[in-house]
Amino acid sequence: MFTALADSLVYGLLGLTEGDRLADALHFFVMDTAKIFVLLVAVIYVMGLLRALVSPEKVRGYVRGKPPWLARTLAIGLGAVTPFCSCSSVPLFIGFVEAGIPLGVTFSFLIASPMINEIAVVLLAGILGWEIAALYVAAGLTVAWVGGIVMQRFRPERWVEDYVWKIRMGETHEQAPDTSWAGRHRFAMAEVREILRRVWKWVLIGIAVGALFHGFVPGDWVTEHLGGEGNWLAVPGAVLLGIPLYANATGVIPVAEAMLGKGVAIGTTLAFMMSVAALSLPEMLILRKVIRWPALALFAGVLAVAFVLVGWSFNLIT
Repeated sequence: MFTALADSLVYGLLGLTEGDRLADALHFFVMDTAKIFVLLVAVIYVMGLLRALVSPEKVRGYVRGKPPWLARTLAIGLGAVTPFCSCSSVPLFIGFVEAGIPLGVTFSFLIASPMINEIAVVLLAGILGWEIAALYVAAGLTVAWVGGIVMQRFRPERWVEDYVWKIRMGETHEQAPDTSWAGRHRFAMAEVREILRRVWKWVLIGIAVGALFHGFVPGDWVTEHLGGEGNWLAVPGAVLLGIPLYANATGVIPVAEAMLGKGVAIGTTLAFMMSVAALSLPEMLILRKVIRWPALALFAGVLAVAFVLVGWSFNLIT
């Protein structure tokens, strides 16, 4: 359906020739725009129906008072299925600190939350296949678990800004949720509007970048510079390339699709996706509001090393 739409617009209405670089780029853009936004609306709505009772306060409550291993497991799992982006990092961080949750567990949540979410996973599976989606999720969960443990070993409490320790958010008295189907429908529609408002421009930018890469970057150049076998610098380069970019896991999927389509190694592509989603410069600047530069540098360093190791590992085994 989406391919037929792109064919009719690009080759029919515009009269472009298949195989032309501009035609290929436009075809990729039209097809992916239609496919991703249809999937986005459908998945956000369905997950909104199921997630009507979840809030940041409840996430904090689920993790509070649990043994470290269980708290970390819950934090990573909740980070993977809750729709909190980098803009939520500061209030969530403060809430976790106020609840007495260890900072290593908090950092595990902060790694998993922007990098893995069910919307991105469904899109990734729909566009690139369940195998790649499963690899991405497995790698993301591993990085979140190990990264939080490594951060805890360095006693990051000493680098938390003083004002964070002085805040006492107190218990919030949430209004009883409307669990009727009508109430859940209203919540799901509000989720669709809010999440689309937040991500639409980044998704379009990602699709545009992917289209340009797909249409105008020669396949031979990609194979030579970003291929996996014997090219150890490609993965660190992909991680560094992702740092100045800003997009969520959803927005970077079209770029990953174009990279894989041009022959970029899967490990290099996964490392790039993770870097954009969890190591972007805006994310780091937001976290700087609650932790000092040594903790921020350590956090970025741990993630960068983890992403490079993930990329190298997948390039070796695939």
